[in-house]
Amino acid sequence: MGRLKFFGKQHPFMVALLLFALAAVGLLILAVNWLFFSIDRIEPGELLAEEVSPGGEYTVRTYLNNGGATVDYAVLGVLHFNQGNKNPRNIYWQYKVETGAVEWHDADTVRINGQSIDVPDGKYDYRRP
Repeated sequence: MGRLKFFGKQHPFMVALLLFALAAVGLLILAVNWLFFSIDRIEPGELLAEEVSPGGEYTVRTYLNNGGATVDYAVLGVLHFNQGNKNPRNIYWQYKVETGAVEWHDADTVRINGQSIDVPDGKYDYRRP
């Protein structure tokens, strides 16, 4: 432990540079995850289906997203909170699908196109099985 303290005192610039590099790499990882892998920033498209939970606490809406000429259709499932002022959450993302069948298994489990999701915290993303 004493050698590490000695190195920090002898080379403060190197320690600062190392800490800066670690922070930059961490921020880069977060940015790439947000830009390319997060379903939270996907915008809804055409409404396909809407179902209210048995207790009336949630509503799930599925939307068809048209990716344009070079990308196939995808379905986005959005959980809306019927009580309180919580923001909607994207809970389902499936590529190469054009249907968005929603059925409630119980008050806290919804099935979208056969995929069970525990609400409010669960989510399904086809890229992360």
